[in-house]
Amino acid sequence: MNQRYTKKTLLLEILGIVLGLIFLIPFYFVFINSMKAFSEILIDAAAWPKEFLFTNFVKVWDIIHFPRAFWNSLIITVASNIGIVVISSMAAWKLGRTGGKFSNFLFIFFVAAMVIPFQSVMIPLMKLGGMLGIVNSIPGLVIMYFGFGVPLSLFLFHGFVKTVPIEIEESARIDGCSQFGVFWRIVFPLLKPITVTVIILNTLWIWNDYLLPLLVLTDAELRTIPLATSSFFAQYTKQWDMGLAALVLGITPIIIFFLFLQRHIIKGIASGSIK
Repeated sequence: MNQRYTKKTLLLEILGIVLGLIFLIPFYFVFINSMKAFSEILIDAAAWPKEFLFTNFVKVWDIIHFPRAFWNSLIITVASNIGIVVISSMAAWKLGRTGGKFSNFLFIFFVAAMVIPFQSVMIPLMKLGGMLGIVNSIPGLVIMYFGFGVPLSLFLFHGFVKTVPIEIEESARIDGCSQFGVFWRIVFPLLKPITVTVIILNTLWIWNDYLLPLLVLTDAELRTIPLATSSFFAQYTKQWDMGLAALVLGITPIIIFFLFLQRHIIKGIASGSIK
């Protein structure tokens, strides 16, 4: 039976539209002011540009060496995602299938790490990283992302693993499939919805992260896009025209990536929670 379109539904839709427009206001200011002269931004930041200065993007491209920063961000994001997905999916499958008090304790132990503030561990983390010699290196940063990204990913995978019928795994074992074969050939392909969700969430986090790369990476050649963009905002000078153009260059790839795969977020989480 079709639901009636009531005044309450209309008000909720209007409220949703208003909230959506409010959330889009910062994007308006960023995109509009990225194509203005610095003096024009100071006069009226909300006004439409008198002349669209696409040269801002050309200058920023050369100043921050955008291709290099983009490549660094891409390597870090892709490598971190691969490691997080492999570690968390295998751990979630093993904990979900083993059961028992010890497995439940390990699961709670990993999930509890999500509530620990990063600021409380960053100093010990840097000291430990210095002792291990992984500071100021992209592989070292990727390893740290493994540690911070696994808890949430493990939690999401753990809920989805329960939806996979165990009879499929038992049939594969009867046919002579090894334990690793059961996971990679049978279980992991069935985890595709939640895997895509985990990749999207971690990509949004790692690509836009600023604090951890700031602490770990000190060489200019290793800078990610957020670090390169921050060079336009110093203590006493702020190059708004260049900085906002750099922000547009940095967020455009991740916005395209999110819009292309956003439907998988709700689908993946809903599948793991309902089933």
